[in-house]
Amino acid sequence: MLEGIVLAHPEYVARLEGFDVLIRADKKINKVALVSGGGSGHEPAHGGFVGTGMLDAAVAGSVFTSPTPDQVLEAIKAVDTGQGVLLVIKNYTGDIMNFEMAAELAEAEGIEVATVVTNDDVAVEDSLYTTGRRGVAGTVFVHKIAGARAETGASLDEVKAIAQKVIANVRTMGVALKPCTVPAVGKPGFELSEDEMELGIGIHGEPGIERKPLQTADEIVDYLMKRILNDIEFQVGDEVAAMINGAGATPPMELYILNRRVSQILAGKGIRVFKTFVGNYMTSIDMAGASITLLKLDDELKELLLAQADTVGFKMC
Repeated sequence: MLEGIVLAHPEYVARLEGFDVLIRADKKINKVALVSGGGSGHEPAHGGFVGTGMLDAAVAGSVFTSPTPDQVLEAIKAVDTGQGVLLVIKNYTGDIMNFEMAAELAEAEGIEVATVVTNDDVAVEDSLYTTGRRGVAGTVFVHKIAGARAETGASLDEVKAIAQKVIANVRTMGVALKPCTVPAVGKPGFELSEDEMELGIGIHGEPGIERKPLQTADEIVDYLMKRILNDIEFQVGDEVAAMINGAGATPPMELYILNRRVSQILAGKGIRVFKTFVGNYMTSIDMAGASITLLKLDDELKELLLAQADTVGFKMC
């Protein structure tokens, strides 16, 4: 897969020789570098977000498996320019353990490293993979906004602070209509009948919080939005960025239908949609389903959200 990405997009990414790491083809010096990653199967995350205005490197583990500390360490060393490196880690036990171990090894070699942990999923407080909330599609907004701040020449502390601000203001919840199949296992991670759906699904095929009979798109959005809006305080006049994220096997038609209802609900509450993103950003191989992410915005976050980004999986002009 990594070879295919580089062959298709050499203007964006290069592979770090000997490692499962994609780095920017045009390494930018004198800036804080951003490194993220995780198990494969979530494409375009994370390699699709390597490029101008987002990540400087992405580390790929095996399917749904955290990359090892040595891989993360080599990514850190490859992109460090002396200004420090921020690791963006999704809240999964293996990712946290391996990325933090790599950070310690890098610091032992004289590289300044900071970390943030994304935890935007409102569905599950603890799961098979986490202590606390899971990091899911809202992580993409962290990549985008922290990446934009890094491009301005901000310090490592400043880049970490804006990443934490995004984490504090972003919420996500998803639904699965059909489970995904991990290649090494050869069978779905859980079973759903043709007339069932799983609400609160994770990005690794983890079961959610409730299984219900299949409902209409509007009813599904109503359920997800209620959980999201109950989890973060909004006032009339607030602005948000909305992301309708496909799980991998959901047609764009269906994602736009979901977005229609999301916009209706927000308008009814006096919340303005500043920017909408519809498409596949953080998938689960061949899962049919979607997630909704809301990022509560202020002027600072709006400016950084609109800043230039040019990557395979995310573009802002």
